[in-house]
Amino acid sequence: MCLSVPAEVISVQGDQALVSVEGVKMQVSSVMLNDLKPGDFVLIHSGFAIQIIDSKEAEASLEIIRHMRVARDGDLSHTGG
Repeated sequence: MCLSVPAEVISVQGDQALVSVEGVKMQVSSVMLNDLKPGDFVLIHSGFAIQIIDSKEAEASLEIIRHMRVARDGDLSHTGG
């Protein structure tokens, strides 16, 4: 099974994009996407931005990931997570 994670694009330089996933910043390849710009939301898989998505879809996916984390680790509100 493959899992992609939504991220917000912070900057784009050539075929690389700086993205943020829940505040964690990372460099990913943007070679598969045309016209990527800061503020876009993308799905990240294996270090590649593979699809542009809208902000509502990104937030819905992140909420599911948060619920999975709580189910695994318990209530994370006391740790800031």
